[in-house]
Amino acid sequence: MQYRRFGQTNWRVSEVGLGTWGWGGMWGPRDDRATQAVFRRAMELGINFVDTAYVYGDGLSERLIGQALRATPRHHDVYIATKIPPKNMDWPAVPTTPLREAFPADWIRACTERSLRNLGVECIDLQQFHVWTDAWAHEAEWIAAVQRLKREGKIRAFGVSINDHEPESAVALVRSGQIEAVQVIYNVFDQQPAEALLPLCQAHDVGVIARVPFDEGGLTGTLTPETTFPRDDWRRDYFTRERLRFTVERVERLRPLLLRGEVTTVAHGALTFCLSHPTISTVIPGMRTVAHVEDNAGVSTGRYYTAEELVRLKAHAWPKNFYAGIW
Repeated sequence: MQYRRFGQTNWRVSEVGLGTWGWGGMWGPRDDRATQAVFRRAMELGINFVDTAYVYGDGLSERLIGQALRATPRHHDVYIATKIPPKNMDWPAVPTTPLREAFPADWIRACTERSLRNLGVECIDLQQFHVWTDAWAHEAEWIAAVQRLKREGKIRAFGVSINDHEPESAVALVRSGQIEAVQVIYNVFDQQPAEALLPLCQAHDVGVIARVPFDEGGLTGTLTPETTFPRDDWRRDYFTRERLRFTVERVERLRPLLLRGEVTTVAHGALTFCLSHPTISTVIPGMRTVAHVEDNAGVSTGRYYTAEELVRLKAHAWPKNFYAGIW
């Protein structure tokens, strides 16, 4: 496993982190006992960054991580990141929403205390807002609440999870110097963060977590036009029949560009693409099986796409937003 500096925190985090949205449900049938084996294998393979959120099963993902932390022998530091949901539960955040409706100071504290209990730890390494708008960038209330939690030793660092497909919505926040990290969708299809956000993060020494590297499964290379999803898998509505067909067609055009040498699958290529940008600190594919862990961890080899290969991949960017019906 290769490690990268996580911005101004100076943590050395694994290039491949453990994403745990699937641990809380919404991705089809789940096996809570299997998550313990997943966590243990991740630790064995050198993964030391784990991302979760309270809304992943109303704290279930956090509690499963807490159980795994207590049960798994560890020979290296493990960094746990979680997220505070907006009090109004509105996704995505919009500039017209007052901060007091989404992240008032008492909510920030209450959610942090709740996550500490769920995880069974005394301090959260990285606490994050689960949505963001730059309209709040200079609001004194959240800044003071976060600084107090840091002084009390309840969190070590703070960041935001940026609205889907809106990397520009956190530019002012990065410039403000008030955060240590951002989490953003970045993958072969959604390359927008490379235009303005990633250069700013590099300039301001902000750690970057790349989420959704597989574009909700599209970039695993395993979907077909006939793929069906279980009733309790949210992708059943996300990948409508026509969207699924368009996605598969685009992935097939990508396949010959992604595969080369040690990159033997589309999924490997999707992760390698993310890691080929030097500003990305860690990429967090969701993992629900030991096989997922072993396959994804194996991508961290220190070998990335060349500048010429990245130019060819840039031509396959697909600016879309299935949630908003834009594609």
